[in-house]
Amino acid sequence: MTTHIVAIGGSLLRPEEAADRSAWFGQLRQLAVHLEGNQHRLGMVVGGGLPAREAITLARSSFTDRHSLDMVGISATRLNATIIQQSLIEIGCDVCPIIPTNTQEAADLLSKHHIVVMGGTNPGHTTDAVAVSLAIETGAEHCIIATNVSHVYDSDPRLNDDAKAIEEMTLRDLAKITGTEHLEAGASSAVDPIAVKLAIESKLKMAVLDGRKVDLLEDAIEGRPFIGTLIRPE
Repeated sequence: MTTHIVAIGGSLLRPEEAADRSAWFGQLRQLAVHLEGNQHRLGMVVGGGLPAREAITLARSSFTDRHSLDMVGISATRLNATIIQQSLIEIGCDVCPIIPTNTQEAADLLSKHHIVVMGGTNPGHTTDAVAVSLAIETGAEHCIIATNVSHVYDSDPRLNDDAKAIEEMTLRDLAKITGTEHLEAGASSAVDPIAVKLAIESKLKMAVLDGRKVDLLEDAIEGRPFIGTLIRPE
């Protein structure tokens, strides 16, 4: 069986319109059924998104310790993971009924189930980094980062109207954009710097794409050309 690891950005669970969210869940369910039916294994690592940011903002009014703030964010990721897990269990997919708390446990469970869904693990590791770690642990060929942007850009498109989308790059090129140092709790980047560092060390192929369009995710998983950024080792 082929194993695929996908980091699901928490922002994908909270589109502005409820109808978009319902359609997205329906498409994700269809993809899960398709992959399971074709004997693929799928590990999904879900981010915290808005619930994590709101919780961290609230927590900062009481404490500022980074470890503690990270723990708050991790709790939000596991809440989001449970939502996706239960959504897939409801339609009869072979989904692990527990949320793993580390990648070793997740890799073991993925050898017993077609689908495993998890959130964060340890303070200092974003869900991007967890997904890369899980890809390494399971021997997956790549790790797909499904987020709310279409590509990696040469600069922040939120701040620079002239930012250019990159279709293909190396991990070293990516590191020049993201860095390789820990992000503050609640901060975001196209790809987490620690995830980039781990991918460089393991020579893991990655992809970044707009996870709001599940057909793009399916293309990347199936090895077809996709709209997004392909990130290859040196």
